[in-house]
Amino acid sequence: MGNCQSHQCNHGGQGAPAELPEDEKQLQDQLGKITNKLLVMSGKGGVGKSSVATYLALGLAQRGYRVGLMDTDFHGPDTLRMLGLKDRFQIQAGERLAPQKYNENLGVVSIEGLLPDRDTAIIWRGPVKHGAIRQFVAEVNWGVLDFLVIDSPPGTGDEPLSVAQTITGAQAFIVTTPQEISLADVRKAIDFCRKVLMPILGLVENMSGLVCPHCGGEIPLFSQGGGQKTAASAEVPLLASLPFDLRVVEAADLGKPLLEAPDQSPFIQALGQLVDEVERRLKPRKKNIAETSAKILTSEAAVLDHNTFKVAIPLAEGRLCNHFGHCEQFALIRVQEGNIVDQELQTPPPHEPGLLPRWLGDLGVNLIFAGGMGQRALSLFAERGIKVITGSPSQEPEALVQDYLAGSLVSGPNVCDH
Repeated sequence: MGNCQSHQCNHGGQGAPAELPEDEKQLQDQLGKITNKLLVMSGKGGVGKSSVATYLALGLAQRGYRVGLMDTDFHGPDTLRMLGLKDRFQIQAGERLAPQKYNENLGVVSIEGLLPDRDTAIIWRGPVKHGAIRQFVAEVNWGVLDFLVIDSPPGTGDEPLSVAQTITGAQAFIVTTPQEISLADVRKAIDFCRKVLMPILGLVENMSGLVCPHCGGEIPLFSQGGGQKTAASAEVPLLASLPFDLRVVEAADLGKPLLEAPDQSPFIQALGQLVDEVERRLKPRKKNIAETSAKILTSEAAVLDHNTFKVAIPLAEGRLCNHFGHCEQFALIRVQEGNIVDQELQTPPPHEPGLLPRWLGDLGVNLIFAGGMGQRALSLFAERGIKVITGSPSQEPEALVQDYLAGSLVSGPNVCDH
């Protein structure tokens, strides 16, 4: 980001951006229409990962969010059956796949909807899976989404790696059960996320206990407290503990999710708490379903509360510098209700293309003041929901924030001064 080519400056025509292939353009265009991407993963099979992914998507859709559910478990796809969707996918004009609609807010894509027979085995190696995941994003008419929930197979192999490489801005949503043999594999999943620089939204402990339908007491089928201990030792949030409920199993077999049941099960009550936590951490904005894609895409890439945010400012000698990718430090300033509540200095990691958007996103930044920045970098920050104000003046960080809050920040052109 710190050289002329990555800034895409116009120095006599040098450093002009290379033309992206058509499939890459299509991929980036669709990713730009998705606010939050959640990869539901686990290090071990049999932990109810697909159930958690499906119910998370249902819970978010029930609250009015536009949600896509993408099943990348090619060898054992379950989401369509759990939702009672039996039709094959339709191809729209322009040769794009239409997600199967569960309801007005939830669309689903799974390889099972493309098979002539649901019992057909998929025998694919890694490169084919990688290509299919790209197609599931780029060649599907998802439209504008508040959430894309991605169900992946267990382990840290091809599918989660392809998601990490393809779906910029994805965050991990790791599912476990309380017993140690499951937690050992979950720790591998956490290590995977850190090695591929994928942010971890949190850990979910599934099957945390069986609530007796007669006395209301809890039976620890798979031990107790393991998820909380693992989350604490790995320094990741425990988002929720979901109890085991036989009716969830029965509902999945029938293709009639329990959300439609008239009574509230302990699982559904805990699911509500999980969705509350996701909303709290991601702060998504409910959008009018009738709002057009064009209207959204021409608005700010990041939905930002003008009075509550965390800003990053690249510094050299205590003032904003134009060399964003090679600055000495970043000033991180947190603002709540229009007041600066704290600030700190962070030394950036060694320069590497695409690293700073992930690093700053993990630090909770949602606003950046910069002198100059290339279009590719701007796109990467936008995909993470981070707003960038280029052409910001070379001032001390607190003065920049105060001018921004007062509505008097004067920004110039997107500059490159080297």
